[in-house]
Amino acid sequence: MRRRQRPAGADHITLLPSHRSRLARPALAGAVAAVIVVAAVIFPAAPSLAIRLAAAVHTLGLKADQVTTGTRVRAPVAGSAVGALFTTAPAGLSVSGHFCTASVVNSPAGDVVMTAAHCVSGLKPSQFVFVPGYRNGHAPYGAWSVTRVVVDQAWSSSASIDDDVAFLVVKKAGTTASLQSLTGGERLGFGQPAGQVVHVTGYPNGTTAPISCLNRAAPFSPTELEFDCDGYTNGTSGSALLAGVDPRTGLGTVIGVIGGYQEGGDTNSVSYADRLGANVAAMYRIATGRS
Repeated sequence: MRRRQRPAGADHITLLPSHRSRLARPALAGAVAAVIVVAAVIFPAAPSLAIRLAAAVHTLGLKADQVTTGTRVRAPVAGSAVGALFTTAPAGLSVSGHFCTASVVNSPAGDVVMTAAHCVSGLKPSQFVFVPGYRNGHAPYGAWSVTRVVVDQAWSSSASIDDDVAFLVVKKAGTTASLQSLTGGERLGFGQPAGQVVHVTGYPNGTTAPISCLNRAAPFSPTELEFDCDGYTNGTSGSALLAGVDPRTGLGTVIGVIGGYQEGGDTNSVSYADRLGANVAAMYRIATGRS
């Protein structure tokens, strides 16, 4: 399965690198987590109950590893830094125009967004925009134009599954504020270990709101992570695997990006993600003008 519904594209313009909280009371936390486990066991046919209970845990601000993982939770716990990529078609921000997910990341100028490289293959920067916080047809921070695309040469030359990551540099006409100053930015975690509980938010194609889920990022290969949660269909490529999410802001540390093996996965319940390593660090330096 392709995790991106490819828009009609043209030649791709790419810039190639030269080298490769406060916790709730323990008793309450344990009680809520226990209820979620019991609900999942006793009422397997009623996933909505488990979803609502998991959402309640987020409202209480509990640690991610205190809840049953692999459970969908309310998308609003995600920060505004997560958004959708859209084609710049006359229809505007229509559901049909959405094709991938991306996230604002910390940068000196506050203008860098991260997604999967296969999301933007075949597209010129002028052919798509980033819409942070998109929900139900609303763009609370507007649509941000893409001015540069940075991918690794290994991806550009051979679509290496270990290098399916892209950085986008964006701007918005008529504003002097940086994107990050409006939405916040995710931290980048290079060389982070597998096994961490991660929060993943993505925009499935054909929907007007994102989905979110918690689970552990299991090791799949030396360069890939596996994230198991249902509902991650086409359009969720580029979603960031966020560790250590702050329940107040929804911001965390990116340890991987859905993509790579099978362009993110051939089934809706199993996703793969490229880990952030030295190549991604080199790309980031280029995107921020530091290399």
